[in-house]
Amino acid sequence: MEPILNIVLPVFAIVAAGYLCGARGLLGEDSSVALNRFVYWVALPAMLFRAMATVDLQRDLDPDFFIGFLGAIILLAIVSILAARLLFGRNLAEAAIHGMNGVYGNSGYMGIPLAITAYGEAAALPAIVATVINTALVVGMAIFLIEFGTKGGGNPVRVIGSVVSAMARNPMLVAPVLGLAWAAGGIALPVPVDSFTSILGAAAGPCALFAIGLFMVGKPRSDGRVEVGVMTLTKLAAQPLLTAVMVLLVFPVDPLWAKVAILMAALPTGAGSFVLAQAYGIYVLRTSSVILTSTVLSVATISIFFFWFPPG
Repeated sequence: MEPILNIVLPVFAIVAAGYLCGARGLLGEDSSVALNRFVYWVALPAMLFRAMATVDLQRDLDPDFFIGFLGAIILLAIVSILAARLLFGRNLAEAAIHGMNGVYGNSGYMGIPLAITAYGEAAALPAIVATVINTALVVGMAIFLIEFGTKGGGNPVRVIGSVVSAMARNPMLVAPVLGLAWAAGGIALPVPVDSFTSILGAAAGPCALFAIGLFMVGKPRSDGRVEVGVMTLTKLAAQPLLTAVMVLLVFPVDPLWAKVAILMAALPTGAGSFVLAQAYGIYVLRTSSVILTSTVLSVATISIFFFWFPPG
């Protein structure tokens, strides 16, 4: 229980600090947008580039782990997107964020430290691989659907061209692609580049969480409770259960890798969803609400996880 509180509570405290600074008037109303832009254009791309550039493509990519973990994400994202469209009447762009909220975990800021604390340094590798899948591929799928949803309705060729062009300029896609290209070359990052991206990347999580707190000042708490509840249930219950089925039964992997995969799936919604939602100006309030709600409730759900898969 202590490792959970030591990692989850600081996440909630950063959001609370942002809220208090906004409520006290220490930072203006535009601070959340400015801070979010810093994360979107600078800090998060640096983190994504470094995460991909330091991956050993031959050693780190276990096909069964990759297929099992990503397969659960894709299946659940499809169901979530359809639910957003059919049950809540959301357009495709909003449904994409809804789907992302249900499968995008706080892997970098919470997942990796939790995995290492619970299972030792051997858990770092599967946790990092899960983080790469979570950040690069989930974000990529969400951006594609958002761009397609906002630009659809015209000539199909022009729409596709516009979507591809927009994705090619998106820093949250360009950065991991460049990192992957670097990793494919088999060359270690120069020390200054590694330090630069490490320092900037470390700012992404705290700044995004702080921006959420700033954004919540003066916003209603009662809107969209059903949607927030569905996304929270999807993230904290459906995803770890489906992931467990995939990595334990359908595509069985090493027991340690399986436990880490389920743990990473059981994490609350990550702040990257808020970064993307605010950057596009869609589904922002519900996204910030599900991050807060799932973070608080994750103390209980992750405790249940460790009851079934005890540390050690």
